[in-house]
Amino acid sequence: MSFTFAIIGRPNVGKSTLFNRLVGQKLALVDDQPGVTRDRREGEGRLGDLRFTVVDTAGLDEGPRGSLTARMQEQTETAIAAADALLFVIDARLGLTPADRSFADLARRAGKPVVLLANKAEGKHGEVGAMESYALGLGDPVQISAEHGEGLSDLYDALQALMPPPEREEDFEEEADEAEEGGPPRPIRVAIVGRPNAGKSTLINRLLGEERLLTSAEAGTTRDSISVDLDWDGRPFRIFDTAGLRRRSRIDEKLEKLSVADTLRAVRFAEVVVLMMDAQIRFEEQDLRIADLIEREGRALVIAVSKADLIGRQANLLSSLRHDTDHWLPQVKGVPLVVVSGVTGEGIDRLMATIGEAYAVWNRRVPTSALNRWFEQATSANPPPAVSGRRLRLNYITQTKARPPSFVVFCTRADAVPESYLRYLTNSMRAAFDLPGTPIRITLREKANPFAHKARRKS
Repeated sequence: MSFTFAIIGRPNVGKSTLFNRLVGQKLALVDDQPGVTRDRREGEGRLGDLRFTVVDTAGLDEGPRGSLTARMQEQTETAIAAADALLFVIDARLGLTPADRSFADLARRAGKPVVLLANKAEGKHGEVGAMESYALGLGDPVQISAEHGEGLSDLYDALQALMPPPEREEDFEEEADEAEEGGPPRPIRVAIVGRPNAGKSTLINRLLGEERLLTSAEAGTTRDSISVDLDWDGRPFRIFDTAGLRRRSRIDEKLEKLSVADTLRAVRFAEVVVLMMDAQIRFEEQDLRIADLIEREGRALVIAVSKADLIGRQANLLSSLRHDTDHWLPQVKGVPLVVVSGVTGEGIDRLMATIGEAYAVWNRRVPTSALNRWFEQATSANPPPAVSGRRLRLNYITQTKARPPSFVVFCTRADAVPESYLRYLTNSMRAAFDLPGTPIRITLREKANPFAHKARRKS
């Protein structure tokens, strides 16, 4: 089991900056505004030859029972309880505050080893604040600058003293080789996206069977893209909860722009994207824009119509949704559609099975012989149109890759083939090879004329 450090401290002391420094990527959102982090985020940290799990947490603020602030504090306390040791961060430039002292009491009550980190310690002001931290009674402070990477050697010494001896690099290489040869299957990466307040976090909490992610009736609760691992019927998944996507014209704050950028990264990183659509407000313009974005990124798409518990049982609901989906999203005709409720759990099993099926379609390769038989029949039944009095000739087709299924058609005058004919080929291929909903890429390439050099020589 990996050794786990939880990063704790009051808001805006640099916890997320330190998290990003330890994991080696800008995974957590960072902004000058206090309280950016709400959900706890886990990552694989590395410092020198030390490897460990690191957990970013929300700053500790008091709030009424049941409020969003109080539930953020509960998330932090859960992270503390699960950690092997705590990284307690203070702002050395501001010195000690009453909130720091409250956090120190919480850390002592946890009964876990604590490393006191005086962050932002560059310069003379940082030195003074670091000296003040002795008053917390948590031992010698380690002076660092998470933003500039200063003091990491001292941090290494402090972490090493708490951790078991690191494994040799050769051991990690052997484990990686074993995983590649016959280890457990790699988890399917799934991003849950949609407009704000569509029920994304509620759905993931239902999948996990715990209140892992903060939820609220207020739109915009989720800010970071949080990943959680899930085993469903023996199949591993890595699920990404994301911030809601609003129309660009409505995005004003810098923090929301960062959240949207984080969501877009999650979509590009994912293999299957679940578009959550509110059952009461379906197929709004923003839903269609998000679906089009997913198709352009080439990701497998599943549409989940959420909050089914609020609309009751409606006759012919699925057939109506199917008709509307194919009408509004012709570029992903036949996309899988599931009605779900994160509150009651309705449709959860169907959703997970559908994600697995969409992933299989996204990875599908069509046998070359069957592909060219279909191609010959499709072009014979509906030949490409003549352009400028000259008939276009499509010679043959080959699949270049999967994820998503991508094909190259060799032809004459590639620039003259109309988009409508490519759509015909795409829809015909979907029907012939059972490729519902997944993006299909067809590229045209002109076949070289072997007699072209002779014609040039004569001229």
